[in-house]
Amino acid sequence: MAYEMQIRGTQSEVKVRNPWAVALLPIITLGIYHFVWWYKINKELKEFGEAKGHDLGQNPTNSLLALVPGFLIIVPPLVSYWRGTKRVMGAAQLAGKEPVNGWISIILYLLISPAFFAYLQVSLNHVWEQEADPLPGHDAPPAREEMPPPLPPQDDAPPPSAPQA
Repeated sequence: MAYEMQIRGTQSEVKVRNPWAVALLPIITLGIYHFVWWYKINKELKEFGEAKGHDLGQNPTNSLLALVPGFLIIVPPLVSYWRGTKRVMGAAQLAGKEPVNGWISIILYLLISPAFFAYLQVSLNHVWEQEADPLPGHDAPPAREEMPPPLPPQDDAPPPSAPQA
């Protein structure tokens, strides 16, 4: 499920999307969802960059056009994915979150592209959860535990021994 949110201090909207949907819906929709998703995240990144005073893209339509007719030349989609990954990294840095790893991104793109798209979306979700508020009347994304739960106390442990003199 996607959660619609608004970047603080702006009227720009972003979505916290399910990474599984980002990875698998393009298969079900014969690739159409991927093009829509790529345009939307580039638009969200552009608006986020403008809100923060940084360049995170100028024209999301160009990013999409690099994929659709650009695949005939092979190079434009690669450049679009490379620059898009750099934008996601920049957004994470602006939000104070750990950015995606460039090497992991390349390996995922080459071996399992749907995992690469999910990887980018997870990073964006972290940014949006920190930098945006839920739209009025919409639910907030469920809170995530950053730390694992603590271990239960152990009653059968022997008491600490006194130091030997």
